[in-house]
Amino acid sequence: MGNELKHAPDFSLAGKVTFVTGASRGIGRACALACAAAGSDIVLGLRDSAASAELIGEIREMGRKVLPVRLDLSKRADIDASVAEAIAMFERIDVLVNNVGVAPGNLAEDVVEADLDEILNVNVKGTFLMTQAVGRQMIAQKAGRIISISSQAGTVTLRGEAIYCTSKAAINHLSRCLAAEWARHGITVNTVAPTFIWTDGTKPALSDKDFYQRTLGHIPLGRIGDTDDVVGAVVFLASPAASLITGLNLLVDGGWSVA
Repeated sequence: MGNELKHAPDFSLAGKVTFVTGASRGIGRACALACAAAGSDIVLGLRDSAASAELIGEIREMGRKVLPVRLDLSKRADIDASVAEAIAMFERIDVLVNNVGVAPGNLAEDVVEADLDEILNVNVKGTFLMTQAVGRQMIAQKAGRIISISSQAGTVTLRGEAIYCTSKAAINHLSRCLAAEWARHGITVNTVAPTFIWTDGTKPALSDKDFYQRTLGHIPLGRIGDTDDVVGAVVFLASPAASLITGLNLLVDGGWSVA
């Protein structure tokens, strides 16, 4: 007696609306499908809103509503228009998954200004403006979950990725600041920080045997991640089970950051 579970953990997103940026492939696509499987209707932020017919079909087959919207995160007009379109259809946004990020790599002494501008403009500025636009709606609702896909690069150092690492560290701290500011509105703000994950974008690098072995040597759990490893963390943080968690950077890195 006295040790009974008060309430079973609730990982359902039934009745929610989730907006996923960069949803056409990789981690973003997997997040959209996982949130739909958990019960949420989905807004798909896409650079080409006509390019994901298969994904749209998969979500509809689950019995969920889905809205594809054009979203280039480097364009403020796209951000405002996509959020307005989502609100017009669903009247609310319960969960925002910020997934867009760019990473042209180079040794620090060889970084060109164009790459510096692109990384900071998309990864930091674009993520902030998207979060601000959705955050305003969540403040009006007095509830919301914001989850940004960061990277272990915001915690550890990666040779040749100084600016990308800096951008992800900025996202981690921005999320902590927003968590503190917006808690009074019932909004939680967290980051999920994966290690190298098998996607179409990482496959060329990870297919190189030397690079693969060097990368694996940093991961105590002994494997490269896949998108399923990431989406479990995202659905958890979006769900009622995580209602008291905010300002967290949840590393999904196989132990890289503690090795």
